[in-house]
Amino acid sequence: MNHMTRYGIVPAAAFQLALLSMLAVPAVPTRAADTVVKIANFTFSPQQLKVKAGTTVTWVNEDDIPHTIASSTNVFKSKVIDSDDRFSFTFTTAGTFEYFCSLHAHMTGSIVVEAQ
Repeated sequence: MNHMTRYGIVPAAAFQLALLSMLAVPAVPTRAADTVVKIANFTFSPQQLKVKAGTTVTWVNEDDIPHTIASSTNVFKSKVIDSDDRFSFTFTTAGTFEYFCSLHAHMTGSIVVEAQ
């Protein structure tokens, strides 16, 4: 018997197949990813966002002045958030959610929530 077959190629191929079979296990479904919207220079970034239902969006105030996050349909509304503060909301239903800063009305954004 050839030593390469006995000790090299065949066992190496079997080992590689075993490794590949472990990698082929399907991934366990996870909940929707969390998403961050930055507040800086009197803007929301990103200004428009598309997410799946179940996603938590967190707004982080990176400005030196306070801001708020309020939906135009009163679905969600933050307290005044100071520098480095944050506000989070979990979107459970599909739809388009327009929002703004009630202290600086020119600051607007929208989130489109798609069904899972």
